[in-house]
Formats: sequence, C-alpha cells, structure tokens
Amino acid sequence: MEPKDTIPDGPAEPPVQVEAQVQAVEPSAPAPVVEPATEPVVEPATVPVAVAEPVVEPAPAPVAESGAPATPGKPRPRGRTTLLIAAAAVLGIAGGTAVGYGVQADRAPTPLPALSQPNLAYPAKALPADKVPDPLPVSQDRQRKTEGDLRELLVSKPSGARNARFPFSTKGWRSLDAYVREFKSEDFMFETLAEADVRRIAAANWLQGQYRGVGIRPVQFRSGAELGASDHANDQLAYMPYAKEGAGNAGDPIKGSGNGRYFLYKAVNKPGYLPVYQARAIAQRGDVMLDITIFDTAPISKKDIRTLAERQLERL
Repeated sequence: MEPKDTIPDGPAEPPVQVEAQVQAVEPSAPAPVVEPATEPVVEPATVPVAVAEPVVEPAPAPVAESGAPATPGKPRPRGRTTLLIAAAAVLGIAGGTAVGYGVQADRAPTPLPALSQPNLAYPAKALPADKVPDPLPVSQDRQRKTEGDLRELLVSKPSGARNARFPFSTKGWRSLDAYVREFKSEDFMFETLAEADVRRIAAANWLQGQYRGVGIRPVQFRSGAELGASDHANDQLAYMPYAKEGAGNAGDPIKGSGNGRYFLYKAVNKPGYLPVYQARAIAQRGDVMLDITIFDTAPISKKDIRTLAERQLERL
C-alpha cells in the first residue's frame, strides 16, 4: 500500500516574512505526524517555501548643477540668470561706448566750412526801379500810419482853443515818467508799461472856454511777444465800472472800435470849490492805445467825448 499525502488537521504555520535585506530562508518546523487508522505510518509533511517579495529601491536624490544633491522640497533660487544677463548688457554698453569714444578721439578733426560765404544775399541783384512793387495801401497795412510821426495823427485843436500850460509836453511828446504821474499808482504803472515794452507817447492838450481842459494820449508799444496796447487798454477798462476808482458805470461803445468805450463821471462837489465834471474815452487799435480825458466845471455831454474819440480813432 502506497502512502498517502495527508494534510494536517491543525492550521499550518505562517510563512516567515522576508525583510528588505537579503536573508537566508529558514525551513519551517516539521508538521505533526498523522497516524492512519490501520497502520502506524508517519508521513512527512510538505514544507511550504516562503516567496521573497520584490525589493523596492528608493529613487536617487536629484543632483544640483554644482554636483551636490539638492535639498528635497526646497525651490531653486530665481533671478540669478537675469542678473547675469543684465550685468553682461551693462558691461557691453559701457565697453562699446568706451571703444567708440576711443575711435572718434583717434580720428583727425574734420574741418568745417567758413561761416562767411559769398552769394548768400537774397535776391542776388536788386530789382530795377520800374519793377519794385508798390507798398500796401493803408487799408491793408494799418502800421503805415503809425510807423511815421505819431504826432501828425493827433486831431487838431478846435478853433478858439488855446494851448494848455499844464501838463507840460515836449514838442508833442510825453515821457513815460511824466505819463505815469497822471495815475494814482505811479510806480506800479511805470513798471507795468516798461515791462510791456512801451515805445512812445504822443500828447495833445488844449483849453476851451474858461475851465474846460482836453488831453489826448496815443500810447504806442513795440511789436513782440507782449500785447502791450491791448493789455493796457483792457487794464484801464477793467476798473472803470467801479465808483471808487472809475466812473461808476459801464460806459458806451465807441463807433469803429472793437473794445473802445467812453464814460461820464459823477460830479465832484466840495464846499468852497466849483464842481468838477470828467469824461474819459479808452480804445485800442493795432499797437496804439488811445486815452482821452476832458475836465470841466460845467456838465460834459456824451456827444462831446464821443465825437472827439471817434475823430481821433479814425486817424490811427
């Protein structure tokens, strides 16, 4: 009778766990002998062999550019490459500038042409007298009037009028310091008109009747960046509506002028003195500012100051 392989009744022993390191496999202990019912034969038990599990090796640590292992989890520092590129660019520019300057310094200077050269005048030859164009008419060039003698543009005094003794004028001209003395703020007016580049001031003064006095002041300014005539006229017109310094009213426009106006003042009465009446006209045309004043002890009509202003403005 052949022996039979039998399985032990009891539970088999668990296999031996294999560690990560390679170790020798130890055989398990022999299983207990099972006696058959007929014959007392001891059968050897099958020895289970433990299977070694695969060994998982850890992945190698990342190596940095320098050869040393990089620290796990730590980000690589940034900006180093950008800094190197920027430094190289700066050094390249500085080096190129130095080289270029050295090349230019070693070169011989290039001679420049002379500043004075012939045949630079235009036209090369003057036109014949019969081909010279006529000057523009006065209607197209108003400065033709004011470029000459400004005194010739003053209106003539009416018949029966006599020359005034005051304020004094020098052959029809008025100096700047004498003109500003006709204002309350002499120093301010002198500085303002000087900065505006005043050119010349013509003057006409006469007396009519017993107490009427007339003064005409065409004030001319030089052409330039400053609008002297316009600014002076606007400055005088600005305070005329106020009673303390001006006439106390808005005045009336002068015919033929864009900004000209004439004003009548309220009479000034003081005990023991005759009343004082005043009228004033202010206008501007081109580079000339016109200022006309009338004083009298009798009332002055609007017609008197208006017609005088219009006559004088037509001549400018």
